[in-house]
Amino acid sequence: MTTPRVTIRYGGRDDVEQVLRFWAEAAEGTDRHDDADKVVQLVERDPEALLIAEIDGTLVGTLIAGWDGWRAHLYRLAVDPGHRRMGIGSRLIEAAEDRFRKFGAFRADAMVLHDNELAHRAWSASGYGPQPQWGRWVKHLT
Repeated sequence: MTTPRVTIRYGGRDDVEQVLRFWAEAAEGTDRHDDADKVVQLVERDPEALLIAEIDGTLVGTLIAGWDGWRAHLYRLAVDPGHRRMGIGSRLIEAAEDRFRKFGAFRADAMVLHDNELAHRAWSASGYGPQPQWGRWVKHLT
């Protein structure tokens, strides 16, 4: 079996609706309040933050590679269920890490749901692991 050719590119305004539909189908355990305006703001503020994986022009994966000038953050790793275990997630993570290295980042952190065992395996395969001495503190803004 041949591995399909995966291309990684930056997402833009024209991708927003498709990305939102993709996340609704491919993202697991999402509790986010996604909307087009937020994604547009992301790509306008940082045009290289939204990474999109495609096979023959079809979206098969996403990853947000956020750089705040200080730290490198990874969010929304999602791979189409029919294309998992083909290295797409790893390719997206590698592209994000390459981006971060250009900024001089020395570490990246990933937001991973505790119960998403499939994601744990993907992140572990790329060399990531939980950091138990730190926790995420959250306040919902209204």
